[in-house]
Amino acid sequence: MSLLRIENLKKCFGENEVLKDISLSVNKGEVLGIIGPSGSGKSTLLRCATGLEVADGGSIDYSGSFGLVFQNFNLFPHFSVLKNICDAPIKVQKRDPQEVEEEALRLLEKMSLKDKADAYPYQLSGGQAQRVSIARALAMNPDILFFDEPTSALDPELTGEILKVIKDLAAENMTMVIVTHEMNFAKNVADQVIFMEGGIIVEQGSPKKVFGSSNERMKNFLGKFGQNG
Repeated sequence: MSLLRIENLKKCFGENEVLKDISLSVNKGEVLGIIGPSGSGKSTLLRCATGLEVADGGSIDYSGSFGLVFQNFNLFPHFSVLKNICDAPIKVQKRDPQEVEEEALRLLEKMSLKDKADAYPYQLSGGQAQRVSIARALAMNPDILFFDEPTSALDPELTGEILKVIKDLAAENMTMVIVTHEMNFAKNVADQVIFMEGGIIVEQGSPKKVFGSSNERMKNFLGKFGQNG
């Protein structure tokens, strides 16, 4: 069952056509990894798919709801960790506050952060803040979860924390779309991978197909990560 279908998506910023006729679909329980060089259109694609940017052409169709995890956490600095997680389900979804708080505490325990419920964002490490932002997105019970380079603001030691959380979510069949520069992660966790360059999809398919591609642009890109072959 397809949860997301994008067809012929186009996006321009002035004269610059950032997305050129992008089409893709994501099925329930599937992990889609989006890779490519800076400026290829990866984050713009994600921003269009989640409504943060308005596309100039094409269609985006959902079956269900979605959540988004930003690369820079975007936590409310004046809210405690628990309030950061509970605020939207209570105010936007009008859910029972006690039920939401109980679920938030379960999510914090899952993220190994239950002891941080009363802490504020400035008291957290980058890895902890990103785990809180993942818990916040999950508290909305999305059908599909988007990640925009979730480890780009973290040092290598903390990157592993976040990749493990996402890997665990994949094992639970969470449907996810992940823009990432972590090639081994994309290769090992994604069900399908898209390689973008210059606003188009150059290669797409299984990790084995994409990472084994004979396309010269793909090979040159992977060579910079020591991933050729």
